[in-house]
Amino acid sequence: MHSAHDSDWQTTEPETATGQTDASAASVSPEEIARFSAIAREWWDPTGPMRPLHAMNPLRIGWIDRHLPLRSRKQSPLTVLDLGCGAGLASEALARAGHDVLGMDASAEGIAAARRHLEDNPLPAGSGSLAYRVGSAEALVAEGVTFDAVVALEIIEHVTDPTAFMSMLASLVKPGGWVFVSTMNRTARAFAFAKVGAEYIMRLLPVGTHDWRKFVTPSELGHYGRQAGLRLEDIAGMTPSLLGDSWRESRDLGVNYIAAFTRG
Repeated sequence: MHSAHDSDWQTTEPETATGQTDASAASVSPEEIARFSAIAREWWDPTGPMRPLHAMNPLRIGWIDRHLPLRSRKQSPLTVLDLGCGAGLASEALARAGHDVLGMDASAEGIAAARRHLEDNPLPAGSGSLAYRVGSAEALVAEGVTFDAVVALEIIEHVTDPTAFMSMLASLVKPGGWVFVSTMNRTARAFAFAKVGAEYIMRLLPVGTHDWRKFVTPSELGHYGRQAGLRLEDIAGMTPSLLGDSWRESRDLGVNYIAAFTRG
């Protein structure tokens, strides 16, 4: 196995004429990739279809960064994979926090939007590095690349096989490394808030963004992690304000939550 520092992060998978990657056995279905590709150009608009992610991002990144081990100035930054990075909301924030980040997504349109935003908004001095790559997690697994931390935010509810997905995350992190997963609980409240409320009533998200049947309960996520050889270290609820323009950490796991695992 070799570390992320040894790999060519800019390598991309072959792309089809439609701009989608032609990666075999992709963990995210083509329909899901197409849905998010369609809104890639609006991803960085804080009032656009990704408005909830903009509001949620400070909480997610702060929670993740708080769990990562501190390193002295003499040590190299932590390598972090942001899998399913979309147009790079979390990737940029993690790099600004000082980590060396690879943002990876199966959507060529999403990665193009991420690269455009980074070009127009260069990272300030003192940040880590940031590179983007079009492709699937399976490609990284095949290359034997590993990272200090792997981040998969609001992704597992879109994958075809969550058990296999968690195993992939485990294989991409170094021994002793961290895996962070955020998702939505399969509860009546989550259906009312994330599906009916966000998509149909408040129009915060495009209709069809979520399939409630694919939401993951905390106990299921913990089980997937154990099967993958990961240990659940911490879990927290993510609760929006009344207007949904900010989020806070809570003990309420009934709708959105985030979990931290370590690989033994």
